[in-house]
Amino acid sequence: MNRSSSGLHLVGILPARWGSSRFPGKPLHLLAGKPLIQHVWERCLGCTKLDELYVATDDDRIRDAVLSFGGKVLMTSPDHPTGTDRLAEAVKALPQATHVINIQGDEPLIDPALIDDLAAAMIADPELPMATAANVIEDEEAISDPNVVKVVLDATGHALYFSRSPIPYRRTVPAGLAVYRHKGLYGYKRDFLERFVTWPPSVLEQTESLEQLRALENGARIKVLITEDDSIGLDTPEQAPLVESLLLSSR
Repeated sequence: MNRSSSGLHLVGILPARWGSSRFPGKPLHLLAGKPLIQHVWERCLGCTKLDELYVATDDDRIRDAVLSFGGKVLMTSPDHPTGTDRLAEAVKALPQATHVINIQGDEPLIDPALIDDLAAAMIADPELPMATAANVIEDEEAISDPNVVKVVLDATGHALYFSRSPIPYRRTVPAGLAVYRHKGLYGYKRDFLERFVTWPPSVLEQTESLEQLRALENGARIKVLITEDDSIGLDTPEQAPLVESLLLSSR
């Protein structure tokens, strides 16, 4: 971890809740002998541009597990409708934070360099309200899969729209066309995060069940970093054997 001397203070936060409808208790699911959240935490320890790192949770079992492997925890309400709301509550306990990186607690294969790249983008443009990441996808099954979120960009690398549908619709396929998978990694300027959670859920957000659309509907710009990191997260119990095998092969 590297504390900035520029007056900026970047905090990485891993939201982790017990009550996932598709996978209750997911943060403590054992993979290769360690709970999922520990794998993510240890990946994040490889980052060089975060000043602090925390897990934000509403569950004592997750808190105790994180403390047992030496992690730091911020307790939050169990009533948050989204991970971003949990993030905003956690940040209240961190007055020193100027920027926050929201790192999904179910991505044990995430590349620490990608987190650093996102942090670097926030450092390079401290007024940037929000940033995220995406990678090219070529697998047609993934492009059609509503569980794989797609994003289209403008000419300056900002998000035009996020969708569970295949976008853009490929009536023709011009040279240079890429289809991008959105990665659930976000960087926020603190004051933007605080504003974001005061806005009511937007129509498109509710339609697609994608909270980043709330930012676009309220006129915010979201910078999208293109990465070659195509690591997958753990969404359902059925995916656990694959994720575990990838973890073991990466050692």
